This record gives sequence, structure tokens and C-alpha cells, in this order.
Amino acid sequence: MSVSNITVFRPSVLTLIGIPGLETVQCWIGIPFCIMYLIAMIGNSLFLIIIRSERSLHGPMYIFVGMLGVTDIVLGTSIVPKMLGIFWFHVPEIYFDSCLLQMGLIHTFQCIESGILLAMALDRYVAICYPLRHAAIFTHRLVTQIAAVVTLRAAFLGAPCLILIKFRFQFYHTTIISHCYCEHMAIVKLAAENVQVNKIYGLFVAFTVAGFDLIFITLSYIQIFITVFRLPQKEARLKAFNTCIAHICVFLQFYILAFFSFFTHRFGAHVPPYIHILFSSLYLLVPPFFNPLVYGAKTKQIRIHLVKMLYS
Repeated sequence: MSVSNITVFRPSVLTLIGIPGLETVQCWIGIPFCIMYLIAMIGNSLFLIIIRSERSLHGPMYIFVGMLGVTDIVLGTSIVPKMLGIFWFHVPEIYFDSCLLQMGLIHTFQCIESGILLAMALDRYVAICYPLRHAAIFTHRLVTQIAAVVTLRAAFLGAPCLILIKFRFQFYHTTIISHCYCEHMAIVKLAAENVQVNKIYGLFVAFTVAGFDLIFITLSYIQIFITVFRLPQKEARLKAFNTCIAHICVFLQFYILAFFSFFTHRFGAHVPPYIHILFSSLYLLVPPFFNPLVYGAKTKQIRIHLVKMLYS
């Protein structure tokens, strides 16, 4: 690695310092993060086992829940082991290519999770607004096609971020990342070259994915609420609404955390860095931890099969 007076040429190793300003308490912050990660791994793994083994749970809604579980497992495993290595074992170094891989996994599976939430909203929209046609519309073939489109969209939108960093930048101001995982803008800010293209493309991806998905999710639930409130019987309204409540909870916590993290990172110049990093970390950790708890509590079929499996 050749080094000039002020820049580093193509560094092979980067250093993640964790949470700036909270270095002395990072070991304690790691405890709730580790607990959330373990609950997320166990909960989502149980869901996948139940959905795979029970033929009655092979409908579109449960397949999407299973896809969400796989996404959450990958997201959690992408960041937590390395994060705990920094907090507990003081191992901050990470290879440059490994850092890019972590960044790619994070942003790709965030995009996939957003797409799955959109697919779940559309599934509930058809199930409630057109119940007699739901089985004919949401066939296993359509579910497979939706999964393929969601995955390919995430891959195509995420790959240029990696390419723009890997092949555009040669010189870096420093190899120290003020973060506890490899986040896109945290890496871009290290570069000693023009980063405008990277910033613009990052914003383009964020607004394309979040904007498109959020608009159609919101429209789906507006139509669902209109249909539900038109039902003549109160029991029918409650039953229809109850099938959506878990999805609404998951949708709200995902996007509220996403937008809070995004706007504080982009526009919160006076917000302390540790606030940015804590919220961006919670944005990645809370959904994998929260989703199995919500679906376990609010989805009767999953709850019944979970109890059966635990008792057996």
C-alpha cells in the first residue's frame, strides 16, 4: 500500500471504530444488541421451520412472512457478529472487500425487505377487496415471480453502489470509518476524490425504492380501510382488520425507523454522531427482532403451530 502525505492509495484494510463518543460504554450497548439478535435468529428460524413443515401455511401470506424471515436473518447476521467483535473483543479491522460485501448485503436486503412489505400489502389488498378472486390471482407462480422481481430489483439497484466505490475511488483521506458497520455514505466520505456521483446515486436508490414502495403500500391500505369500513357487520370489520394489523405494525416500524435514520443522517448536521449511528443500527436490528414477535402474537395459525411444535 503506497501512502502519500495526505491520502492512502487503495487501502486493503479499514478500521471501524464503533460508536464515536460512546466508546467507554460500547461493551454494555452490545448486550441488548446481542439479545435482540438471538431473539431474531431463533424467532425467524422457528417461523421458517413451521411454514416449511405445515402444508396449511403454504399460502401467499405465509410465504411472504417466510421470505421476510430469511431477509431478517441475513440482515442481522451481516452486521451483529462484526459489531460485537468491535464492542466486546476490540477487533475493529475489516478487509476493504469484506466491508464492501457487508455494505452490499445490507442495502440489497433492505431493498428486498421493502419489496416484500409491498407484496404483502398487495396480497392483503386482493384478499380483502376481492376475496373470491384472491386464490386465482395470487397463485404460487405469481408469488415466485414477485420474489424474483423483488430480488432482481435489489441486486440491480445495489450493484452500482459497489462498482462506483470499488472502481472510481483510488485515494482515501483515511482508513478509519466512524461507524460500527460498513454503511454506504460512511465509506464514500473517506474518499479523497469527487463523490458527487455516489451521493446522487445513493439518494436516487433511496427515493426510488422507498418512494415507489411507500406510495403503493399506502394506497393499498387506504383501499383496504375503505372496503373494511363499508362492511355491514362489526364482527366482519374486526376480522378483516385483524388480518392486516400485523402487517401494518411491521410496515410502520420499518419505515418510521428508515426515514428517521435517513433524514438525521442526511440533514441532521447538529445531531451528535452517536445518535445517527444508534438509530441506523436500530433500523437494521429492530425489524428482525420485532417481526417474529408481531407475527407470532397476531397470526393465529402461526401461533397455534408454534405452540404445537414447542409442546411436542
